[in-house]
Amino acid sequence: MSQITTQHKLVRAFHLFGKALKGEEQDYTTGSLRKAIFLLAVPMIIEMGMESIFALVDLFFVGRMGKHAVSTVGLTESVLTLIYSIAVGLSMAATATVARRIGAKDKEGAASAAMQSIWLGIALILVLSAAGIYFSEDILQLMGAEEQTVKIGVPYTRIMMGSSTAIMLLFLINGVFRGAGDASIAMRSLAIANGCNVILCPLLINGLGPIPAFGITGAAMATAIGRSIGVVYQLSRLFNGKSVVQLTKASLKAEWAVMKSLVNVAWPATFQFIIASCSWIFLAQLVAQTGHSEASAGYQTAIRILLFFLMPAWGISNAAATLVGQSLGAKEPERAEQAVMQTAKYNAVFMLCISALFLLLADSIVGFFPVRGDVHDIAVRALRIMSCGYVFYGVGMVLVNAFNGAGDTKTPTVINVFCFWLFQIPLAYLLAKYFAFGPTGVFIAIPVAETLITATAFVLFKKGRWKLVKI
Repeated sequence: MSQITTQHKLVRAFHLFGKALKGEEQDYTTGSLRKAIFLLAVPMIIEMGMESIFALVDLFFVGRMGKHAVSTVGLTESVLTLIYSIAVGLSMAATATVARRIGAKDKEGAASAAMQSIWLGIALILVLSAAGIYFSEDILQLMGAEEQTVKIGVPYTRIMMGSSTAIMLLFLINGVFRGAGDASIAMRSLAIANGCNVILCPLLINGLGPIPAFGITGAAMATAIGRSIGVVYQLSRLFNGKSVVQLTKASLKAEWAVMKSLVNVAWPATFQFIIASCSWIFLAQLVAQTGHSEASAGYQTAIRILLFFLMPAWGISNAAATLVGQSLGAKEPERAEQAVMQTAKYNAVFMLCISALFLLLADSIVGFFPVRGDVHDIAVRALRIMSCGYVFYGVGMVLVNAFNGAGDTKTPTVINVFCFWLFQIPLAYLLAKYFAFGPTGVFIAIPVAETLITATAFVLFKKGRWKLVKI
């Protein structure tokens, strides 16, 4: 009897998994929360995992070119986190607004919010992209890159900054899909973009037949092309009527009232992620100053690995954001709170397993990448120290995304100002320079600050003010 029950559960789990990947339209404001979390989280986990693969693929192929190439990729990615911050901030506003409209069964309002968020994103990113192209060399120098790193890295940085429009739209439109509960479309767009990047990266770096070898610049070209193809797929789904949110020619017109509402949610969300990004940029610079190119390459290797495993946890937390937004739109605040607490438990268990994996197998995991000597040793040390806070990272992500999904983007912004700028940066500086721990001091400051973020977010979440936010 127990064997039949187990088989039945396995069959049901595989059926749900297939349903999650297929992406059928669902009403997430009623029914089982466990099922809703599963259907949303599976494609969101894969989507976020795909996003982190971009940097890992570049790192894998570029790692064979030496420490200066690895440092270029890492330092450029650190600066690009500012672009990611703006893109994620706008996507959070789009997710929250679209989710509210879908929860209230207002598909026309959801389509309007989606289009206005796209216009906002394009207007912002064109200015930043132009500035990034022009100041590429200055950016690398400001980040503390060595002369040789700057010499070989400027074309790479220029292309990556120039492709910011694709980065923005990829994040932003996927935010629209997530808010609508169309997580499978967001997943597929990243899968397509990544597939192109994986194929093009070795071809453009090393060359093949008539294709010349572009070296490290080829890695940037492959990533830019891959992301652009992903955006084309997203737009085709929005305009061909095969998604919950359907755009038409009539949707293209600017609606200033909707845009103003989006800006009110987006600016603190964007600032929220810029705060965190600036902290990460400062930490990367501090590591480069106190440990030079070896420490910088080791730290960037560890960060790429860390982010690869954090992205699935971010995907799980995105499920909470969608459920909060849609539940509040359906006037079900208690369901929203239950969804957050249940999702936080799942994320904590997942991150505990990953933390144990890193503590035990950090040397083997780093050994997968072509880094040797001091770079390898520093990467292992960084990975082990930073993974000590993994459980807190996971729970904190869910709580922060719950605030954002409710449209309460100001609360996480205040938390980030205090925990990153007033705590993490001073702590890292003191440990690295005053106490002479060097890069290790920076590594220690990261899990300590993330733990404080989680504790603060939990206290504020339980107060429940996020339930009263109107967007």
